[in-house]
Amino acid sequence: MASVFSAIIAGQLPGRFVWTDDEFVAFLTIAPVTQGHTLIVPRAEIDQWQDVDPAVMARMTGLAQTIGKAVRTAFDAPRAGLLIAGLEVPHLHTHVFPAYTMGDFDISGADTDPTPESLDEAHSKIKAALRDLGYGANVPD
Repeated sequence: MASVFSAIIAGQLPGRFVWTDDEFVAFLTIAPVTQGHTLIVPRAEIDQWQDVDPAVMARMTGLAQTIGKAVRTAFDAPRAGLLIAGLEVPHLHTHVFPAYTMGDFDISGADTDPTPESLDEAHSKIKAALRDLGYGANVPD
């Protein structure tokens, strides 16, 4: 079940990665609901979140907490949103994003044409926040 995420993880398509480890990657979405909207994706090609081993889901949620702390810090957001939708790409992923209002949780309102400068700025801010939080070993150059 190869997906567009499999191609991004393999380096066949570009991605703005903020986290990499042996089990997961995190990269910016190209359709953010707010600046800093990040996807956490297991390297394993798993479609449904209900089918993942509970221990893997727990580690993925733990990483979502880490990324959530970073996006809150990087964007001075009062909350970090966390969603599992799965309708867009058939590869398990969680959405983590700076949340300012309840409207930020509406993925249908995503910006489908963000500027490269906005994505680059978010990329830099999140990576810096992760490093400041002590996770530099997992932040790619």
